[in-house]
Amino acid sequence: MSVVAHLEPKSLWKYFDEIRKIPRGSGNEKAVGDYVLKVAKDLGLKAVRDKEGNVIIYKKAAPGFEKSPAVVLQGHLDMVNEKHSTSKHDFDKDPINLILEGNWLLADGTTLGADNGIGVAAALAVLEDDKLKHGPLEAVFTVDEERGLNGARALTPDLLRGRLLLNLDSEELGNFSIGCAGGADTHLTLPLKRTEAKGDQVLYLHIHGLRGGHSGIDIHEGRGNAVKILNRLIWQLSREFKIEMVSFNGGDKHNAIPREAFSEIVVRKRDGAKVTAWLEKAMEEIHTEFKPVEAKIELTIEVLKGKAPKVLEAASMEKLLGLIFALPHGPLAMSRSMQGLVETSNNVAAIKSSAARAIILCSSRSSNSAALRATRDKLAAIARMTGAKVEQPEGYPGWMPNLDSPLLKVTLDTYMEVTGKKAVYSAIHAGLECGIIGEKFPGMDMISFGPDLKHPHSPEEKVNVKTVAKFYEHLLRIIETLAKS
Repeated sequence: MSVVAHLEPKSLWKYFDEIRKIPRGSGNEKAVGDYVLKVAKDLGLKAVRDKEGNVIIYKKAAPGFEKSPAVVLQGHLDMVNEKHSTSKHDFDKDPINLILEGNWLLADGTTLGADNGIGVAAALAVLEDDKLKHGPLEAVFTVDEERGLNGARALTPDLLRGRLLLNLDSEELGNFSIGCAGGADTHLTLPLKRTEAKGDQVLYLHIHGLRGGHSGIDIHEGRGNAVKILNRLIWQLSREFKIEMVSFNGGDKHNAIPREAFSEIVVRKRDGAKVTAWLEKAMEEIHTEFKPVEAKIELTIEVLKGKAPKVLEAASMEKLLGLIFALPHGPLAMSRSMQGLVETSNNVAAIKSSAARAIILCSSRSSNSAALRATRDKLAAIARMTGAKVEQPEGYPGWMPNLDSPLLKVTLDTYMEVTGKKAVYSAIHAGLECGIIGEKFPGMDMISFGPDLKHPHSPEEKVNVKTVAKFYEHLLRIIETLAKS
């Protein structure tokens, strides 16, 4: 029996338990979309799937509420596939293995997929509820949210009639999102030239044990970036010893802070012990620097057997290390109007090296469009000084807060009714589909909310099951209140 079988509300957890069995990494949502369509068919509800793969389910109003305003429920089908390097989990075929520890549900060495599986399951549970008093409902399940909100981008105006949107993709009970940052990626391609190695000992360096996390929501915590840390170590090492570089790889997703990074370097065998000792001493300093937020950071050093492969020419290595060192990571500016909110940030998200090039991915965010543009210009300027090619695809818009929103008032009032506590609201330093949906559907009044969810986009991801129950009770109360308005 599943560990969630006894949890309340049973209908929500029933759907979440089915969703976690279906592979649904970004770009691979066909099967989970099929499942959602099957649920609609079983419930006798109209449903459509657009060309992008988004699924929209329509439910007529409950008797007596036909004239009530239509309400849109919205969440995304995909999840971020992240796992510990020791995990043998195959995201393309294996179900997510669940672990319940007290009130927290987590996965076994992988991301949990509560982002946004809980929101999807909640919407399906609402659609199943035949006792709920509601106006017309439109449930939107988007695809490819995590790689750039691409499903939301593809929505067309004819799909939705409602202008009250409940986005079920926030991560703190009682803290409602009323605005979000816009964002955009930058791809840097640096040409590399290689030569025969002069050194005769190959060292494999592996930075691991970092927490990673969401590159927007967690960026203010000062968590370590494995790519930046390893690059710093190698750059500083190169000032002390004659070293050569074979490869540098690390990070993966644009919206995840890199947890691991890897490099092969070549040294003179007579320097090997001294190099190892120097790196171990440098790691002691890194431990001291990051100890408050990174208790498990480690550097593994392994001596590889065999002849050294071709290495980067000295100029190529200098350019690559210098480029990564110069690229900014972390918060770049705080909001001048909302205390404690990061306005602008950049995540040095990933590097992949091959024989002839290194590709570096940066993900920038800002609630200020001009600041976002300036940040991307800064990245381009730094990269061009090294001769790197710069590609900057179109980003996504932010969502400007509306403090006069009628939906916000209903949400705050009903939260007090359900919990007896006063809710708070804020903008978040992350991309939400609300930004795009608000641009596509003028006049859309929106709110984003959810249960307590910690460390999304990392294997530490977990959701508090007690807050899931409160979140769902509140969702139902909002829908019923809007139906009677």
